[in-house]
Amino acid sequence: MKIDIRLLGNVELRVDGRLVTVSAAKRRAVLAGLALEANRPVSLDRLSNMVWADATPASAVANLRSHVAGLRRAVGDRIVAHPGGYELRLAAGELDVVEFLRLAGDARAGRDSGNAVAVIVQLTDALAQWRGPAGGGVPRSTSLDNRWATLDEQRLQIFEELAEVRLTVGEHADLLAGLREHLAAHPLRERAWGQLMLALYRCGDTPAALSAYRAARDSLYHQLGIEPGSELATLHRSMLDRSPELSWVPPVSAAWVERVVVARTPEPAVDEGRVAPRELPADLVAFVGRTRELADVVAAVTGPTPAVAVVCGTAGGGKSALAVRAAHTVADAFPDGQVYIDLGYRTDVAAEEVVARVLRSLGVAAVDVPKRPEEWVGRLRSQLSGRRILVVLDGVTHAAQARPLIPAGPGPALVVVGQRQLQSLDGVRRITVGAFGDAEGRVLLGVLAGPERLDADPAATRELLRLCSGSALALRVAGARLAGRPALPVGRLVEQVGDGRGRLDWLAHGDLSMRDRLATGYAAVRSEDEVAGRLFELLGGAPDGQLLPDGAAARLGVNTERAWRALEELIDTHLVYLDEPGRYRLPALVREYAAELAALPSVQGQPSNGRRPLPMTVRR
Repeated sequence: MKIDIRLLGNVELRVDGRLVTVSAAKRRAVLAGLALEANRPVSLDRLSNMVWADATPASAVANLRSHVAGLRRAVGDRIVAHPGGYELRLAAGELDVVEFLRLAGDARAGRDSGNAVAVIVQLTDALAQWRGPAGGGVPRSTSLDNRWATLDEQRLQIFEELAEVRLTVGEHADLLAGLREHLAAHPLRERAWGQLMLALYRCGDTPAALSAYRAARDSLYHQLGIEPGSELATLHRSMLDRSPELSWVPPVSAAWVERVVVARTPEPAVDEGRVAPRELPADLVAFVGRTRELADVVAAVTGPTPAVAVVCGTAGGGKSALAVRAAHTVADAFPDGQVYIDLGYRTDVAAEEVVARVLRSLGVAAVDVPKRPEEWVGRLRSQLSGRRILVVLDGVTHAAQARPLIPAGPGPALVVVGQRQLQSLDGVRRITVGAFGDAEGRVLLGVLAGPERLDADPAATRELLRLCSGSALALRVAGARLAGRPALPVGRLVEQVGDGRGRLDWLAHGDLSMRDRLATGYAAVRSEDEVAGRLFELLGGAPDGQLLPDGAAARLGVNTERAWRALEELIDTHLVYLDEPGRYRLPALVREYAAELAALPSVQGQPSNGRRPLPMTVRR
């Protein structure tokens, strides 16, 4: 029997995955009291104090026995009777309070190791145990009140510890909304006020950081009659002085990446008689932000079966860079090999071809591969079974290409990279890679080209960030252009876009091309759904890249339901975003590419307006 007791929120009891209704508030209090003292006898006197707020009634013992009998109908002999009391026996992982404290303790112990990714994973998992204030739905003013208050305080502390770690790795922009919500509910938390001030300051919004200090001072004075403590006051003075110590300096090499040392499944010894491939591409030196997404990928591939992460998002968003960084981060946890396959967003790559490629990487000779392709998957599962092997499958266009690689048991792990969410894959963790905010984009440009060049012309830097629209690839192209011409001012680079050259022409440098990446994503969609491809072209010719489904259906010659399906297809591939119910929008760079398609003649391979030809026929 598997029991799951949840006290961090409304008190709940689940047995073998089924929610058991515990309708009486006092019965929930008995359950909570026994769970908090799990695997230890609890006397009837102590239970009475946990259940009744006022004087214990004469019928207390009889009532307690009745409540215990009711609980026993659900949990059986997990509740053991002792002389004058009861004991609830729980195994590891059956009480959310214990899991929360374990994860928090592991994270605190790991802070000194400098393994920020692992700490963020553990603190995030710890907070995920919570669903609301502790002990919801049980009587108050009992001896349990102190326990609930202590747990609630620990939750606040862990939230602030997580914010502190995220600040150290440059996630200041992503922290703002959560910190503001936290302080709206708990306006007397000086530590959180300091974190909000620092996050705002590092985002370049010094006035807002100073305003946050005034808000903190007002809250403390009006509610407690005190001034901010020395730590907060010192931070305020440092901001007034523009102290360089407050700035976050991003890493300039990949050496800062923490190796995950807490794989969640045992790591067997490497089998010397088998091939252990090492196929991961080189990690990016300039990798900025994405700390939460990186932690999510790491948690997925080092978690329980199936250990699968699907990394999805718009073209040029940095999905592959994130997947490769995550793979290098956990590489030591997969000593039996790391396999990397790039499908190049080709829709014609069959699942059998993917399986054959992995088998070759694992050293399976051609003569040992079954002759019938339908038997290849079985051979692959035998090769992967129980082995710590990580497979990264990049450029995936549909779920069938990845499904045979999903681990059937503990040991192997899989990272899938593509524009789609691949919703038909069950039990996987999906990580969506969105656009960079201005703060993160500025950091990336600074790493690539030098922060002093950006500081020399803040207005031009802001315009450059706008032109890149938060695209990781676009930012890397801009950074590469600046790095290649050290004497070129940022303002002059920005002016080049206005010299009769389109933005997508400008966002190409060497083998990096925003247009090529968008063309690859579009071609994958068009080859699988022609209506979706034609609709994408229509959106390119629509004002502001917006079009209502009814209007799209009429122009495409299909019914509205078919137009809706095509729009949903474009949303799934992150080429189109839903602005509001019924209205769809293209991101800026995607819109420019779609506008190029809308301007092309319906002739395969014919260039138009000076653009190079697309690799497929475009119909109007």
